Amino acid sequence: MVSLLTVAGILVAVFVGFNIGGSSTGVAFGPAVGSRLVRKATAAALFVGFAFLGAWTVGRNVIATMSSSIVPAVQFTPLASVVVLFFTGASLFISNLYGVPASTSMTAVGAIVGLGLASDTLNQALMFVIVSAWIVAPLLSFAIGIVVGRYLYPYLDRYAAFTKFDLHFIQLDRSGTVPRPYVNPNASPQDIVGSVSVVVIACYMAFSAGASNAANAVAPLVGPGGTLTVDQGVLIAVAAFGLGSFTIARRTLETVGDDITELPILASLIVSIVGGTVITILSYLGIPASLAVSTTSTIIGLGWGRASRAATIAEIATPKSKGLDVDIGTGALLTSRAEEAPASPTIGDVARHEEPPEMSEEIPDVPEVGAEGPADLDERSLFDPAAAKRIVTMWVLTPSLAVATSYPVFVFLL
Repeated sequence: MVSLLTVAGILVAVFVGFNIGGSSTGVAFGPAVGSRLVRKATAAALFVGFAFLGAWTVGRNVIATMSSSIVPAVQFTPLASVVVLFFTGASLFISNLYGVPASTSMTAVGAIVGLGLASDTLNQALMFVIVSAWIVAPLLSFAIGIVVGRYLYPYLDRYAAFTKFDLHFIQLDRSGTVPRPYVNPNASPQDIVGSVSVVVIACYMAFSAGASNAANAVAPLVGPGGTLTVDQGVLIAVAAFGLGSFTIARRTLETVGDDITELPILASLIVSIVGGTVITILSYLGIPASLAVSTTSTIIGLGWGRASRAATIAEIATPKSKGLDVDIGTGALLTSRAEEAPASPTIGDVARHEEPPEMSEEIPDVPEVGAEGPADLDERSLFDPAAAKRIVTMWVLTPSLAVATSYPVFVFLL
């Protein structure tokens, strides 16, 4: 007979997965939906399919780590599992309340650490590896963003074209008995390549989200002494993702979100590739890590690298440069270094049905690093230091609070 705590654990796991699906669908498919390439229902279906693929393959490694490696599986009693999942769900609530990309993975691990400390069964060597990865992953994403923004982004921005459709990229001919899909007749071959790239990378992000987040929803319930098998856990997690994708994610996809709508489509693809790849590699290694943290770090690095093109490395390192109040953010990605070559459209431009800027027939040369340009960047408008401090504070605070608050709870329960 199934106990009440078991039912409660599954319900809390579904609630966690529901919220993960709602938020992750917007992150993965915001560019594709905002660019009018796919509909919200199509985005939800694609997200569920590729999240399942990620959870069923790479995600098993993360589930194994969180269900039996950080602490022994026998420590996850039905009551302990409910408590861990409660703290995971609470982190989602705090993240949404303050509007910052707090890490569900980091908070879930923090709650498990509280259990390990209370029971004196924490695998300290593994936790050292995990915490090291939490430090290295965002730094690596930030560094890649800097290199791409400083040395590659202007060239990509000149030659990578992304279209603006008045209607969706895939149309449906409803004249017959069975609706027949066809490609928007206004699409050029270059449009098709760019559009397919947006959708493919969105599917890749969904794969990464499934690989890293399935464990957050069901890991405490899976294991030798757990309520669910790994296969059952993955199926429940993905079903919960789908529930969120087809319901609350519709609003997220409709509004897209201030942070991502002001990113050019090109920049959002770079961010997705870098953040998704870092998290997929960590998931393959069985390390729970945050997709939100990696993507946000990439955005900051990309903006910083783009803004820093106006100065050489030597100039940046001089005391005078160090004294500048350099602000970096999405504004750096919206500014083109040549007046004749406007930056690529943002997702928000497309969603608001704004007309694309007029492009000159000849593509101007990209100024060298450190060279003066006719449209220099407004360095003070590119980054909000206060916002960055708030985000970093939440990254550190949420898992720390999970440990500090779960530890006395487990001491009392154990």
